Amino acid sequence: MRIDLHTHSNVSDGTDTPAELVAKASAALEVVALTDHDTFDGLAEAVAAGVQAGVEVLRGIEISAQHRGASVHLLGYGCLADAPGLAAELAHVREGRAQRVPAMLANLARYGMPVPVDVLARQVGDSPSVGRPHLADAMVELGYVADRREAFDNWLADDKPIFVHRYATELKTALRLIRQAGGVALVAHPWGRGSRAQLPPELLAELAASDLLDGVEVDHQDHDQATRADLRALAAELGLLATGSSDYHGAGKQEHDLGCNLTAPEVLTEIRRRVAERGGRL
Repeated sequence: MRIDLHTHSNVSDGTDTPAELVAKASAALEVVALTDHDTFDGLAEAVAAGVQAGVEVLRGIEISAQHRGASVHLLGYGCLADAPGLAAELAHVREGRAQRVPAMLANLARYGMPVPVDVLARQVGDSPSVGRPHLADAMVELGYVADRREAFDNWLADDKPIFVHRYATELKTALRLIRQAGGVALVAHPWGRGSRAQLPPELLAELAASDLLDGVEVDHQDHDQATRADLRALAAELGLLATGSSDYHGAGKQEHDLGCNLTAPEVLTEIRRRVAERGGRL
């Protein structure tokens, strides 16, 4: 069974509609999870498309969290979308995303790359979760950069000139909210792009011991083979689930094709068991 537990539609920062994503997934996968950033809004369309396409769609989300000022992304599976604590916090996170946009537009203009509001709006579309990838796509459209990677590497990454801080949920608070909503929580690409220093083994061990963290995403395109081996060994030592997934964004992210990394069926079986035990819905 081919299982991909991390994908994004244009409801957040992917380029496919939920239905388009699921149609593509049906050619390569038996199971796919939609994990848009900080919103559940694409799930109904994706699940319905899965019924038509013959692929099982799992309900997921990727939540923007932080630990001591460093960004941490959490994958939540099976959370009840109407759980009041989680719903309120996600609204706060999305508000923080939107509030920093004017400052980032001002920074772009200051560096000679003005982005008209209508160009940005075209990239955002109906997404309730505005993000830097939308700004990157606007920069591509206007000819300032060749692709999203160049936009982030030179301008939009956390240490680059256009970046503006925004609100993100404290890590342990986000983990508790996922649990309270009936979900299973994993850290997405925990050691990608130099982030091992922000999420050292000691911190992962603390989270595992607190019974807040269920697992880590091991097989991810941002992890080289040595990193995967280290992380897989640590997960086994700590009793954490280890998943693999594509982090698919459509045309918005290169070398992240659907199914390029997969999750073992027995890991999904355990995720299903925990979601059922906690009263969530996968």
